[in-house]
Amino acid sequence: MTLEFIIIQSLIFIIPLLIVALAGMFSERSGIVNIALEGLMVIGAFSGTLFIHFMQKNPFFLDNPQLLLILAILIAALSGGIFSLLLAFLSINMKADQTIGGTAINLLAAALVLYLMKWIINDTRIPFQANFQLRSNFLHQLGPINEIFFNKAYLTTYLGIIILVVSWFLFKYTKFGLRLSSCGEHPQAAQAAGINVIKYRYVGVIISGVLAGVGGLIYVITSSVSFNGSVAGTGFLALAVLIFGQWRPLKVFLASVIFGFFKALSVIYFGFDFIANWIESMPNVPIAMFFRMIPYIVTMVVLAITSKKSRAPKAAGIPF
Repeated sequence: MTLEFIIIQSLIFIIPLLIVALAGMFSERSGIVNIALEGLMVIGAFSGTLFIHFMQKNPFFLDNPQLLLILAILIAALSGGIFSLLLAFLSINMKADQTIGGTAINLLAAALVLYLMKWIINDTRIPFQANFQLRSNFLHQLGPINEIFFNKAYLTTYLGIIILVVSWFLFKYTKFGLRLSSCGEHPQAAQAAGINVIKYRYVGVIISGVLAGVGGLIYVITSSVSFNGSVAGTGFLALAVLIFGQWRPLKVFLASVIFGFFKALSVIYFGFDFIANWIESMPNVPIAMFFRMIPYIVTMVVLAITSKKSRAPKAAGIPF
């Protein structure tokens, strides 16, 4: 197994983790704890893959797969943003417990998409055949670099980088980022300064929903050939990335790289000869199951070590 292959596989998980963790950051920096990231990912993945399923055989999109992907991303973003309004209404207007509200949305999203899939296509999964890899030889002379960033890369890799840079710029250099953060730190002081806390919290949650929907679609199209109503706990893993990243864009990126690598390892472990031999030599030992658990074991260990130093926005989870 080459380093090139490991990086390519890691990017498949790093990018959606990064985008969804940044989604949670926007919501929590505004003061709303977003446990519903998993459900918002499911909604985005459902709407985006459903669009791809029906449009992928259109002659126009057969020749323009990247345009099909862009439109699917926009649809996933829209559906995630709309669905996040439910969390915003529960948390802001109804002043409901944000953790319970987010959990309810996760359960609702999972059940809703399965019902809609059965109703719309009479199946419990949405298959798609479109290949969205760029397949470009722009830097063919550099070999592995071309394979990682062009030939076997996805447009979504660059989208993730753009979202990271924009998020970092917003929170570091703009009034919007400062005001959004003030709503999550000292909402009473923000209101006294003339900031509409309700409005900014709604905006934070909607941006969170948009990004989570996009992240859900990206996770499915880069790691699978069908959507079965689940994103395999990636939303919860993104919450761990957010906490480990201390609600800061660049630290969230570093955390995404670490967690994305271990997530990839749980999928490609059989490609290492010594692990394959190990599994073959001990058929009665569930070694494969251990490697599949690695991302979640790492999550628990990291959070246990860093939880005392974590400092969430002061007003996150507190109704205003």
